[in-house]
Amino acid sequence: MIETCLTLVELLRQRAVSGGDRLAFAFLEDGGSEGERLTYRALDEHARRIAGRLQASHAQGERALLLFPAGLDFLKAFFGCLYAGLVAIPAPAPEASRRKRTVPRLKAIVGDADVAVVLSVSDTLALIRDVSRNVPELETLQFVDIREITPEAESVWQAPDIAPSDLAYLQYTSGSTTSPKGVMLSHHNVLHHCRDILATCEYGSDSISMTWLPYFHDYGLVEGLLLPLQNGTPAYVMSPFAFLKRPFAWLNAISRLKVTHTQGPNFAYDQCVRRIKPEQLAALDLSALRSTENAAEPINPWVLEDFYRTFTPHGLRREAICPAYGLAEATLMVSCCPASLPPRVGIFSADALGEGRAVVTTDESLALSRRIVSCGQPIGTIQVAIVDPMSCRRLGDNLVGEIWVSDPCVALGYWQRERDTQETFRACIADTGEGPFLRTGDLGFLREGELYVTSRIKDLIIIAGTNHYPQDIEWTVERCHPAIRPSHVAASSVYEAGEERVIVAPEVERGTIETAEDIQAVLNAIRQAISEEHEVQVYGVLILNRGSLPKTASGKVQRHACERLLREESDEVLARWRADKGLDRVRLRAPATG
Repeated sequence: MIETCLTLVELLRQRAVSGGDRLAFAFLEDGGSEGERLTYRALDEHARRIAGRLQASHAQGERALLLFPAGLDFLKAFFGCLYAGLVAIPAPAPEASRRKRTVPRLKAIVGDADVAVVLSVSDTLALIRDVSRNVPELETLQFVDIREITPEAESVWQAPDIAPSDLAYLQYTSGSTTSPKGVMLSHHNVLHHCRDILATCEYGSDSISMTWLPYFHDYGLVEGLLLPLQNGTPAYVMSPFAFLKRPFAWLNAISRLKVTHTQGPNFAYDQCVRRIKPEQLAALDLSALRSTENAAEPINPWVLEDFYRTFTPHGLRREAICPAYGLAEATLMVSCCPASLPPRVGIFSADALGEGRAVVTTDESLALSRRIVSCGQPIGTIQVAIVDPMSCRRLGDNLVGEIWVSDPCVALGYWQRERDTQETFRACIADTGEGPFLRTGDLGFLREGELYVTSRIKDLIIIAGTNHYPQDIEWTVERCHPAIRPSHVAASSVYEAGEERVIVAPEVERGTIETAEDIQAVLNAIRQAISEEHEVQVYGVLILNRGSLPKTASGKVQRHACERLLREESDEVLARWRADKGLDRVRLRAPATG
């Protein structure tokens, strides 16, 4: 029985036996026409073939780095590693146009994980060998092109001796606030968690899933790929670049394939609202959609409402919009709004939140109130405690503190980082001794059993004793001037003369900044909006070229990297303004001639 499977290997083996010829995964070429298809039996055969090849030269428990372009080859390699008893490490493959972002992360992972073998395909392997000049650790590794493995390799495969508690894969964190760390996920972590998600998000035997999220992100791997396998229902996969190039491809595929479950970060929904043309809307029918989760980054309540208002005439139900909160250290998801209930947005006093209290207000002015989206109740058996991060004492409802989590879905710890593991995964509540808990590093509060997330502790900006949440400032800046690129603003802080000061770094759209007067207009709008809505004076503003905002490989904003841009010379900066120096840098493109 599938329900009694104890490992991911056992799960796929059972799927191959009980429904081998049914569709498991299909790749959508450029987000449109259907390309490669995998049945459960075909995936099982690929996994056994790859595993046989790996077992011939690698011991159980060694680490295998998986670097693949978008497609279904990753799934074959991932299960090939599990079938061989190797620990899989999904990671972003280096790309010619994105080396600056992917190579440093790749170097950090290779050095941290003591990798034995790299699995990929020929084109990507050629690029890996090219970048290995900058990553000497790669030169000593064995490279395996999974497409060159012959069917004969399957004949030597032997089922590995693995237990539910054994390590299945390392999920490296995004590195948005620190260097990437390898989160250790066991087979039991994943299978237990998938069962809870299936119930909360109301998956059924008729579900159809779709994902464009990258396989190396916990959201794309667990819910996009592993959860449909657990559910035994088909999943469609498209490239992240296909979505970024044309957001309509995502919704059009949902409409055409009658997809019931999908997911994405906040910016994706914003892109759908902004970039899908009115004439394209007529072709959409989103009535089959039961759950479209919004997670992985701060949820903007205005984006939530705009998305619903734009697509409700085309079949989207409000209940299908499901805000959620999670992190890799909890396998994936901590809380989620159920698919049968509409999302809830609370309006809270800004002054009270600054003091760590969640007080509902009827004043909806942006300067005095803050809208926060509920991320629903903790799923399954997860326990959430809100704890004072300094005293480690539990806080009551409607008080802001660090979010602590306890459940079998909580990972085993960080790979080869015992001190970090003890600090993060082994926390106990000081006044009761309850534990162990996972310390998430995120701030939030519980209200009527639902979790509201406010910020990351390390991102919190404290001015004159009052807490300011960076995403609030970022959303203010986004709306203050049409030249500013939505979802591409960072707010952070620097210390000057012993005081914490606010800095912001927005990207601007191409063609919107051509003169010094354009720059001054953007600067004035930013300074005025932050002063009026947050009652603080901005210390520094960095106006950035499109695509220059510091981000991790998985797309998370690296807010604290903006301090470097404030103090150093960089071609990424169009203009730099500081309260103590004024506008000290302007880089405008030369006007076109002829």
